[in-house]
Amino acid sequence: MRTATTVEGSAGDVRRTVELVVEAEKLGMDAVFVAEAWGSDAPSVLGHLAARTHRITLGSGIVQVGTRTPVAIAQAALTLADLSEGRFVLGLGPSGPQVIEGLHGVPFARPLTRTREAIAVIRQAFAGEKVAFAGQTVRIPLPGGEGRPMRLSTAPNPDIPIYLATMSPRMLRLTGETADGWLGTSFVPEGSAAYFGPLDEGLAAAGRTRADLDVCQGAEVAFATDEDELRGMVAERRQGLAFSLGGMGSATTNFYNAAYSRQGWAEVAAEVRERWQAGDRAGAAALVTDEMVLGTTLIGTEEMVRARLRVWRDAGVDTVRLYPAGGTLDERLTTLGRALDLVREI
Repeated sequence: MRTATTVEGSAGDVRRTVELVVEAEKLGMDAVFVAEAWGSDAPSVLGHLAARTHRITLGSGIVQVGTRTPVAIAQAALTLADLSEGRFVLGLGPSGPQVIEGLHGVPFARPLTRTREAIAVIRQAFAGEKVAFAGQTVRIPLPGGEGRPMRLSTAPNPDIPIYLATMSPRMLRLTGETADGWLGTSFVPEGSAAYFGPLDEGLAAAGRTRADLDVCQGAEVAFATDEDELRGMVAERRQGLAFSLGGMGSATTNFYNAAYSRQGWAEVAAEVRERWQAGDRAGAAALVTDEMVLGTTLIGTEEMVRARLRVWRDAGVDTVRLYPAGGTLDERLTTLGRALDLVREI
């Protein structure tokens, strides 16, 4: 497996984020993806990383479709690919209604269509073609105006890979049809058919196979010295998982909750969301089981993490995105170094 991580340039913490990536490159990590969510924007951080690194692949993880026009996304991607001398990967995703509507004031309607049409326009721009598209969510040039189809003045670069961060079956099928890679999350190898079924349907529809798609899956990695420490680590993470199941979305739209439900935890996921939405955060966290925490993370003794990495590899993961635990930069790098060594072993 290849190795990667995801970072975010939080306010006041960008320099430490950059230092983590610089040191991760020295440790031999293959790629880093920069998130933006509702924090720092990804392209600015990636531009800085392009100047501070030399070998590691740099990706947006993710740019949210709908927060920028497709051509603006293409302009940023072409610029970052040039600055990094070909090391850039464009990671896109639909995000969710709380961020798209609540923060950006853009309708979340038709996320599948919007993503498909954005990709088509972005690839036109990458290829150096005149941009012209008449879709349901994207119309370029704007009808009835004075605009005419234009091409970007930058050099074409049709080889920039596009990865999609998707979770629902329909979006997973789109990923199989159109993307070069899949940025997955909330992944349980034992329930991976919930993801790989739709992905493979999309691949088949496009005449492709799993070999044409980089399955890039992420999880926290942390090492416990013994079973007692492990129990404490798992307990600490119940609150975070409860937030994903109950708070990452609205009472009716939560893609994380739906993903866990499709992988065998529908009843628990529904109860966690109900309690979280009712304001009972402690009660929601108490419902999260050890199995749920361990199933979607790489937490345990070194032997457990090594064995779990083999399970991920055998399930079809090509690139593992490691989120190293630790309160300081040194602690996170130590965890990361141990994890990289285990990946190389298997």
